[in-house]
Amino acid sequence: MSPVALRFDNSYARLPDVFHSRQDPTPVARPELIALNRELAESLGLDPDWLAGEEGLAMLSGNRLPAGAQPIAMGYAGHQFGHWVPRLGDGRALLIGEIIDREGIRRDVQLKGSGPTSFSRRGDGRSSIGPVVREYLASEFMHALGIPTTRALAAVASGEKVMRQQVEPGGILCRVASSHVRVGTFEFFARSGRVDEVRTLADYVIERHYPDCRDEANPYQALLLQVIDRQARLIADWLRVGFIHGVMNTDNCSVVGETIDYGPFGFIDAFDPATVYSSIDHGGRYAYNQQPAIAHWNLARLCECLLPLLDATRETAVEIANELLQVFPTRFESYFHPALAAKIGLDPDKVENARLALDLMDAMASGEADMTLVFRGLGELPAAGPEQDEPVRELFSDPSLFDRWAERWRQSLAAENRLDDQQRRAQMQRVNPAFILRNHLAQQAVDAAIQALDFEPMRRLHAVLARPFDDQPDAADLARPPAPEERVLTTFCGT
Repeated sequence: MSPVALRFDNSYARLPDVFHSRQDPTPVARPELIALNRELAESLGLDPDWLAGEEGLAMLSGNRLPAGAQPIAMGYAGHQFGHWVPRLGDGRALLIGEIIDREGIRRDVQLKGSGPTSFSRRGDGRSSIGPVVREYLASEFMHALGIPTTRALAAVASGEKVMRQQVEPGGILCRVASSHVRVGTFEFFARSGRVDEVRTLADYVIERHYPDCRDEANPYQALLLQVIDRQARLIADWLRVGFIHGVMNTDNCSVVGETIDYGPFGFIDAFDPATVYSSIDHGGRYAYNQQPAIAHWNLARLCECLLPLLDATRETAVEIANELLQVFPTRFESYFHPALAAKIGLDPDKVENARLALDLMDAMASGEADMTLVFRGLGELPAAGPEQDEPVRELFSDPSLFDRWAERWRQSLAAENRLDDQQRRAQMQRVNPAFILRNHLAQQAVDAAIQALDFEPMRRLHAVLARPFDDQPDAADLARPPAPEERVLTTFCGT
């Protein structure tokens, strides 16, 4: 397949220059393909064999632009840990173009770590190989869980060195997204009073992502409601698997409800709702249990941006925005609570079942129990009685915490009498992963890559995490929680 067959159609690059900065990638010395997502390539209508070849590698590393590419660094601003930063933008990433995939969906193709841009703020625009490995693993794992996310098309070692805390091998990630427009993209214009640009951006987002909004009495109000709904669903998805994004700034909040910009993320081992992994989150702003409130806060910033489009009278526009924002908590609960009930094998439509699941999470927190293992193990227990409970109860520092909860759970199962044990086990296996991207496993893959350019730990982990709901006896070592000396309590951006 020739580069012409990529069929770029670059709608964002056609927006006025104020939205982006045109910039070519900076070539690298000796690119080497680490990983290629053949399934994703095929869904994009790309030939994986061509991508793995000399021409494809030249594109994936930024050394050669295919026909139709129009690389741009997107401009945006953002609130970082609540503090306003008026100019951020793609400082180490370039959107090289957009592709219409086999389902007719437009996808951004971006190179991350491809060199400095006008937004780099004195940075080198590069990435260490470690964050490339982490984002490849994380984004593809989230996809396997069914959680909206950017995707990793390829990971490339640049053959060059970058200086971070120490000298490290460089890398480039080629990622694919439904969109790279963020709340911070709207803030880039709105907070300097550029209403025309806000309108242009809103019209673009509606046309590309939410075309049904065009027919509404106020398309911008309809747009906000759609974004609110997608964020509510996304945060519910994060919480049900113990994911902590780590840096939920408005510039990392996608308007299409995808998980984007994996940095100091982490997955909970022993459950604690106040868990924080990010090295830069000193106050716990983005802790596990704070994520719904932060999403709500970010959405309020988006509403502020769109006030001039909601109504000509500011007071009326504020009233509309506040009414829309009140929808978020209800929408979040409408996604999170049924998901919790399903995780314990009970009817998702009953509110009391979600409460029972939340009580289990409270018991986990008190008993320092591993979140993933408890939910997965629960599906293996019979409804008849506690005789086989030991594999789960021993996960709790005080097993009586589980004993008391399990008695109530069995009473609920008996009252519903909805599924037999085999049916319930199958249902619970579909929503409770056996494997997650545990922090220590991600760190082991990163360490191997940085220290020895050894990508076998990454590849093995990726292969197992591609089927997170399947029992995989040969990978039992990847299912267990970390030993005390393996625990990773702090994660880093690292790019």
